[in-house]
Amino acid sequence: MSERVVLVGYGPVGARLIEGLLPAVRDGRIDLTVIGAETHDVYNRVLLAEYAVGRADREGLDMGDRLIAEEAGVKFVLGMTVVGVDRDRQVVRLHDGIRVPYDRLVLATGARANVPTLAGLERAQRHRAARPGNPAELDRGAAPLPRGVVALRDLADAEHVRAAVSAGQRIVVLGAGVLGMELALAAAEAGAEVVVAYHSAAPMNRTLDENGGRVLAAAATAVGVEMMHHARAESIVQRYDDHGQAWFDGLVCADGKVLAGDLLVLSCGVAARTEVASLAGLATSTGVLVDGASRSWTDPNVFAIGDCAHVADPAEAGEDGRVPGGPSGLVGPGWRQADRLAALLAAGDGSAAASASPALAAGAAASVAPVPAERPGVVMLKAEGIDVVAGGAVDADPFAPVHAAACHAPQVTLWADPARGAYVKLVTVDGVLTGFVSVGMPRTGAELTLLFERGSELPADRSSLLRLDAPDAGMAVVADPFAADATVCWCNGVSAGAIRDAVAAGEPTVACVKASTRAGTGCGGCVGRISELLAREAVPA
Repeated sequence: MSERVVLVGYGPVGARLIEGLLPAVRDGRIDLTVIGAETHDVYNRVLLAEYAVGRADREGLDMGDRLIAEEAGVKFVLGMTVVGVDRDRQVVRLHDGIRVPYDRLVLATGARANVPTLAGLERAQRHRAARPGNPAELDRGAAPLPRGVVALRDLADAEHVRAAVSAGQRIVVLGAGVLGMELALAAAEAGAEVVVAYHSAAPMNRTLDENGGRVLAAAATAVGVEMMHHARAESIVQRYDDHGQAWFDGLVCADGKVLAGDLLVLSCGVAARTEVASLAGLATSTGVLVDGASRSWTDPNVFAIGDCAHVADPAEAGEDGRVPGGPSGLVGPGWRQADRLAALLAAGDGSAAASASPALAAGAAASVAPVPAERPGVVMLKAEGIDVVAGGAVDADPFAPVHAAACHAPQVTLWADPARGAYVKLVTVDGVLTGFVSVGMPRTGAELTLLFERGSELPADRSSLLRLDAPDAGMAVVADPFAADATVCWCNGVSAGAIRDAVAAGEPTVACVKASTRAGTGCGGCVGRISELLAREAVPA
């Protein structure tokens, strides 16, 4: 008898799970139903900014193939919202009253954009305790965002930004994380007037140290983006058109300064969609709490993957109930969770026995799989002519006193040339790179990325790394960034060797490499490296 699997969420991570389960669906081992709140087929949200500024067309966002999945037997229920889960009866309830039974429930509900506490946005703020009811209100408060305010989380938001960019309007970006900076730089390059407002002293403060952020801010200013640091936003002001409709007109800061604009883009982080899980009595923290197998801490028949999943060991919970960590916010870890879960579900995982016996179910819940170790994260800013890459912990103070008796104390190396937009910070422990920042040094950044990924020791002469970006350096490197085991695509974990194998098998273009290896289909930050690798192999890209 087929095992009934219900997947709630049809985003990139959910689509990856569908793909992994197709053989089991075709064989009749799994009866898969997919419930999605949007009416669109799955698309790449990571590339919404690329579409919003005109760098990508609508078709370039599409992912997966629903027709192939439907032919295999997958049932899609789109434009529907889950408003409840009865775990005793193992039934999912939709907003129109329809009930969908399941043996295994997978939550891939993702995350929603945070709406900051600004005067003028109060009614758009969604209270954490709000209960899902009307699907139109699931991701918002009592009212939608005011006209001229978007969060760039879906296609409708992207269309608003695209129109503003095309018209050369003035765009105010609130928040200077990696996504906010990428949008601001791309919109400015496309002809829009852009100002970025952020609370901290420097942009990307969760990724870069302050000095690296300041060098980035100077580079952004040089290409026409107005950077407003220490700008604590308090409210918005609105104007009224000839039809009496209110539109965003400016962002008011605590010092009284008003940042006028035609469009406000909120880039203030995201929060996991956990309300369905919470109402179902599942353990949640900053996401739905799951073990290393993506299984809920509470119910062995419920799983969560992607941006809604908080992967942790129950033993890590403190006495106050707090659990360290949280959803990664990156598509790569979500895809790896989907791959592991697809293999688990396709193998059966003893679910029939666990479902048949409460005692066995309790035992399954207690038998928690260990959390798999993720590769260290590296963040790369996708921007024309501005090279920024960072990884690991970079907060170490270069001038903190180091006691002779201190073991494994971090050592910090700095090099800065702010006038030319270049900055490097290295943090090492026992000679091994544990964190780094590279701004305006593309070859040095590529080298550090490789050394960081491998956990390699740095050369004794740290200055040799800086020579990689010297005009007379040629292509000399300390380690080959395109060695067979070097990761080219971080989202999918695709190595240079795997791409070479694809080329040897007759996949000679970037598009073919994407299709055969998935490299370049996530955040898109590795497409340039794929092209460079193809060029080095003397293959037209």
